[in-house]
Amino acid sequence: QVQLVESGGGLVQPGGSLRLSCAASGRTFSSYTMAWFRQIPGKEREFVAAISRGGGNTNYIDSVKGRFTISRDNVKSTVNLQMASLKPEDTAVYYCAAVRIGDYRYSKATAYDVWGQGTQVTVSS
Repeated sequence: QVQLVESGGGLVQPGGSLRLSCAASGRTFSSYTMAWFRQIPGKEREFVAAISRGGGNTNYIDSVKGRFTISRDNVKSTVNLQMASLKPEDTAVYYCAAVRIGDYRYSKATAYDVWGQGTQVTVSS
């Protein structure tokens, strides 16, 4: 199965933008539904966005619709999360997740069985 490594987190001011990337190892990346989750201390991991294996379908939590965009490149084996108009409540550790085959409508963390190590995003002035 694939292994996932996130990058691109950091500190950004409210209203700013940030791009997260997730690089996957292995040659079967295109057979995985990919997603981004986030988590703050003391709370459950929250679904943010998912993308289908071919990249043609996406799914977002309501609070990020119109601000975040998930995309993938099956040649480079990467999935990205472009985040704009960031708010302090977007502060969290962001995780890349994958499930072989799967479905882009999956929004529960238990539906995904491969996880990255996480990258911190802090939105603060």
